[in-house]
Amino acid sequence: MIKNIFVRLFLAVIIFMAALIGCKKEGGSGSGPLLGKDDAAFAIYENSFLDALWKLNPDWATSVGYHKYDSLLYIPNEQSRQKMMDFAKVQIDSLSRFEPNTLTVANRIDYKMMQNQLDYAQWQIQQLKAYEWDPSSYNVIGTFAYILNEHYAPLAKRLRNFYQKMANVPLYYKEAEKQIKNPVTELTSLAIEQNLGGVSVIEKDFADSLKKTDIPKAEKKQMTDRAALCAQAIKAYADWLKALKNDHPRSFRLGKDLYEDKFKYEIVSANTAQQVYNAAMKRKKYLHGEMAKISRQLWPKYFGNKAMPADTLQLISAMIDTLSSKHVKPDEFQSAIEQIIPKLNAFIKTKDLLTLDPSKPLVIRKEPGYMAGVAGASMSGPGPYDKGGNSYYNVGSLAGWSPEKAESYLREYNQYIIQILSIHEAVPGHYVQGVYANKAPSIIKSVFGNGAMAEGWAVYTEQMMLDNGYGNNEPEMLLMWYKWHLRSVCNTILDYSVHSGSMTKEQAIKMLTTEAFQQQAEADGKWKRVSVTSVQLTSYYTGYKEIMDLREAYKIKMGDKYKLKEFNEKFLSYGSAPVKFIKEAMLAKDPVSKD
Repeated sequence: MIKNIFVRLFLAVIIFMAALIGCKKEGGSGSGPLLGKDDAAFAIYENSFLDALWKLNPDWATSVGYHKYDSLLYIPNEQSRQKMMDFAKVQIDSLSRFEPNTLTVANRIDYKMMQNQLDYAQWQIQQLKAYEWDPSSYNVIGTFAYILNEHYAPLAKRLRNFYQKMANVPLYYKEAEKQIKNPVTELTSLAIEQNLGGVSVIEKDFADSLKKTDIPKAEKKQMTDRAALCAQAIKAYADWLKALKNDHPRSFRLGKDLYEDKFKYEIVSANTAQQVYNAAMKRKKYLHGEMAKISRQLWPKYFGNKAMPADTLQLISAMIDTLSSKHVKPDEFQSAIEQIIPKLNAFIKTKDLLTLDPSKPLVIRKEPGYMAGVAGASMSGPGPYDKGGNSYYNVGSLAGWSPEKAESYLREYNQYIIQILSIHEAVPGHYVQGVYANKAPSIIKSVFGNGAMAEGWAVYTEQMMLDNGYGNNEPEMLLMWYKWHLRSVCNTILDYSVHSGSMTKEQAIKMLTTEAFQQQAEADGKWKRVSVTSVQLTSYYTGYKEIMDLREAYKIKMGDKYKLKEFNEKFLSYGSAPVKFIKEAMLAKDPVSKD
């Protein structure tokens, strides 16, 4: 999981609706004649568009490292949504004044990404209407936590912005209450959990940080008083949700039509959601076949003359269970990851798979307390306005876990999977992709970064590393990667079956535990995730499949000139654009320039 990508996607989906407000007056880019139809004019338009975006969506701006408007908080309501509709129409008109085919490849991709986001914003307001049924979309705490914990400016300056931003918090939640109608039960519970779980950022952490500054005592008193009012407003919202009479709640299932539309806008795939689902079903069957072959091969090594299960899935499960016993100790989880990264770097250099940039540091750290707090791993990369910042590989701690819980977790992240995890999150997965993306000059591709491309690349690199001999071609490593890869495949099957169909919790848990060989706790967590999100779970397999398809097509195009390293670097040079658009550029007949 890549944290900054998810932050951007979450804001794009939830906050974007109320973000680009009143731009006819403030944005300026759509209200007057353009300077021309060339790339220079398009660059001016992009800058104008982004200026309006950041001024009118300060939360999003903060998340990408643009801190001019950190002190502002906008109120989501009917008026802001109408202004968003007006803005989108004006900007789409402005885009229509350019002829995309006359622009450079990089600008052409930006054009398409901007157009998609504007169409998406209108669809969210007019068709999806999540502002009515998703109470969890109303939550201010994430941005406050970012301001408090990221050291991009002196603490006193950040705290004063924090204080000013709090001024609108009570009104924000009162407006939220007015918007909500027949909310989804699961999302109501999530909203209560997240708001109450994060209120300490304002109620406690803010005051603790104030103690570390020389801000005058009287000013501190004003600041803490306002924080108390904000905390009260957040708790009042949670109490209101708890007491809300909701006799006819909306189902958490999107339904087939809304799901296909959301998939189209969010994933930006060359295929429909159903086509990807069909491909995932075929992939699952293929993986089971390959896993059975390896399990039969390994059986005598680990079980001797013991009778082999006749049932294929039981055979695979028994072999995975045996291999999973090889894992690190609970207090060695982070140190084990620290030892893996240099090995991955060395392997990539030896095999000449990619050019790595040692000037962009990767810092392995214990997961900060303001993050999810769930043991595991994630990547936090610098935003497009902070390209020189560190990339953090956040590793969860198992401290305080019961021996049984820690053992279950470590069996899941055994000595094989912990290596694949680090390929995915760090090298050459999310960390490397982020470094390349920040080298691309396009801010648009970072702002509207495509989650399927980012997650697809991370999944793709897992297979690429193993295909090139990582793990010494051990069948054990390949079997465990197949198990890990089944996550991506079954994520897609689960998400589509639940939101476009009627898959029950019992059916989902059975699939995840018996066909994807997941632990019960992991399967339970995945059900909760699919009941409070939609489409995002498909990004892993969709992106992976499209990258693999593109690579095969690129091999044919290049013939004898094909080199894996050249493909990897050319693909990454386009930034965090949808694979669909990168494919159009890389397979174009005429020479194309890199972004």
